[in-house]
This record gives sequence, C-alpha cells and structure tokens, in this order.
Amino acid sequence: MMNRKIYRAFVVVASMLAMTQVSSTQADEFTDEDLARWQQEYMAVVDKGEKLFHGGLSSNNTVSCDQCHPNASNTHPETYPKFQQQLGRVAELWEMINWCIENPLESAPLAADDPRMIALQAYIAEERRGAVLEPGKH
Repeated sequence: MMNRKIYRAFVVVASMLAMTQVSSTQADEFTDEDLARWQQEYMAVVDKGEKLFHGGLSSNNTVSCDQCHPNASNTHPETYPKFQQQLGRVAELWEMINWCIENPLESAPLAADDPRMIALQAYIAEERRGAVLEPGKH
C-alpha cells in the first residue's frame, strides 16, 4: 500500500517537472521577423503619441503639449523618477504629463495604462533617444 502511494507521488512530481522544463529556445532569442514586428508596433505607438502631443489631445482651451515643448523639448524622460516641484513629491513621467494635461490643457487626466498615455510617453522617449539615463536629475 505504501509503495503505491510513493509511486503515485513520484508520477505526480515527475509530470510536474516535465511540464516546467525549459525549452532549448531562450527567452532572449528573437527572429528577425520578431524584431521587425516589434519595431513596427513600437513606431506605430510613437506616431500616435506624436499626433497626440501636437494637438491630438482634447483640450478645454486649445493648448497642446508642443506649445510649451516643441518636439518634446525640455521633457527629459531620462531623468524620471524625480522630485517635481509642481507635484511636491517624487513622480514618474506619466504623472507629470497628467499635471500638464490638467493644468495648461485644462483637461481630464489619463490613467497610467491608457493607450494615449503610453503613446505620449513613447513619443517623448523616442525624441530623447540616446540621452543618458539620469533618474532624479534636474
């Protein structure tokens, strides 16, 4: 009787191990097709962010992001998270974008995971591509 229980436990453990075996393909092995698709998807989001940044966000007073930040200048995504005087605390870039949406644009903020917020951040980051990461810098 005990041998049968041990055997069943062995079978269960062996089957669980078999299901969790790592395949020979590593998580960081990508095909050229993967990379091309991902770049295409990323640039589509960047393009959407550029349109939003240059007047595509609804604004209650016709102000757009590019009026204060032509081509995303002076946004410095590479310095976030950092202390933001306007918010009175350390904040992420999306929180500062929302501050701008609520104040200069006089509009409703976006959720952090809103596709428009992600697009705005992608555009801003793309405009600053190559800048050295310096979290906390002013």
